[in-house]
Amino acid sequence: MSLPSNLHPDEASPPWLNKGDNSWQLTAATLVGLQSVPGLVILYGSIVKKKWAVNSAFMALYAFAAVLICWVGWGYRMSFGDKFIPFLGMPNVSLDAQYLIDRAFLGYLPNATMIYFQFVFAAITLILIAGALLGRMNFLAWMLFVPLWVTFSYTITAYSIWCPGGWLAKRGLIDYSGGYVIHLSSGVAGFTAAYWVGPRTTRDRERFPPNNILLMLAGAGLLWMGWTGFNGGDPYTVSTDASLAVLNTHVCTASSLLTWLILDYIFFGKPSVVGATQGMITGLVCITPAAGVVQGWAAILMGMMSGSIPWYTMMVLHKKVWFLKQVDDTMAVFHTHGVAGSLGGILTGVFAVPKFNRLFYMVTDWQHYIGLFYGFHDGRTTAGFRQLGVQLLGILFVVFVHATMTSIICLLISLVVPLRLSEEELQTGDDAIHGEEAYALWGDGERYESKHNSVYEENARPPPTKGDDDCFKTFWGNLLSRPRV
Repeated sequence: MSLPSNLHPDEASPPWLNKGDNSWQLTAATLVGLQSVPGLVILYGSIVKKKWAVNSAFMALYAFAAVLICWVGWGYRMSFGDKFIPFLGMPNVSLDAQYLIDRAFLGYLPNATMIYFQFVFAAITLILIAGALLGRMNFLAWMLFVPLWVTFSYTITAYSIWCPGGWLAKRGLIDYSGGYVIHLSSGVAGFTAAYWVGPRTTRDRERFPPNNILLMLAGAGLLWMGWTGFNGGDPYTVSTDASLAVLNTHVCTASSLLTWLILDYIFFGKPSVVGATQGMITGLVCITPAAGVVQGWAAILMGMMSGSIPWYTMMVLHKKVWFLKQVDDTMAVFHTHGVAGSLGGILTGVFAVPKFNRLFYMVTDWQHYIGLFYGFHDGRTTAGFRQLGVQLLGILFVVFVHATMTSIICLLISLVVPLRLSEEELQTGDDAIHGEEAYALWGDGERYESKHNSVYEENARPPPTKGDDDCFKTFWGNLLSRPRV
């Protein structure tokens, strides 16, 4: 039986290419990209104090652009290329035309699609790290930190865990979509960098209200819905396992959000919107290493635990442990990503279903990829305990690598530029750093117009005159003095 004409192989569609898989992979990658730009750009810009809105949003946008250049220049091949050392690939450029249209190392996809897909994961990792540093890091230091960290820190864990030749991949570590490589990594690196950068001003630490909660929810919504591609794209094929991963992701997230909300209600008497957003994030993070390898009931249990254990570490433990109190983690990345990512990795070692792992990893070695629960159920407890041990080993490795490399990178940068903003810049915020402000009201729009990117000369548009100001004052004075009905 002959194939339809649109399925015939040709030079642009070689026999190994699956058009459906390639279409979904590009879509999934774009969904993940939208989590960062504009998702986290909006979330960061709105969840911080007004004077830090521009700086916080721009830290995310800069990281997205900088990581892409590093990724195609050398980062992708260091993470997924030929072996260089046991935990790192050989640095090489990923822009050769023939290389880009050749088949990727996994799936029925070209390298160009795989490079794009893996890039958006690398980019969001750096943007998550930024969350721990908002409100005080020198932007020039951040510009140096991003390429150094993605080169010398991210690539190590990506190669070790996700590349088929990585040492933890060979041991059978289960990290479906980045609980270790992205979330635990960003939690540890963000916390470590926050230690070296130093805290915000005392005033900002004591009071740091969101400048726009509605916009924050818009960014959070993009983050949640974008996770459909985050976890649904990792089988590298349009399969039943991808569908399972997507559903489990949303079930766990909803369970986590509701658990966090209930705890806020019980202990603080109010349903916090910011708290519910944190619960949403911990649910997304926790399910990530397990998305396509656990059953639906396990996803609900993981959601309940991800909505309660990180809540406890953030709301209770953080205020009691001396060392935690010394580090100013602006967005609580250590709890929402470090703790939740570790929790997800451990629970994956408990609830992972052997059959689902076979669908995902396409292996027949049943000594690997079996959760402890199913080890007891099937009478193979040794294999179950071994899997849990590998999951714990992965946590120790990620913590060691990123705590060490992040510290080295921060110390090296501090020899060149200060890691922390000056006191004057810390007091003023966006206007002192960028010469721009997020919100311009009435005459403020004239005063804060950027002189660096305006199509007008600096003196071409005169400032408001005293007469203009008097008109505004007269208008508002008359309006406010009118008697109320």
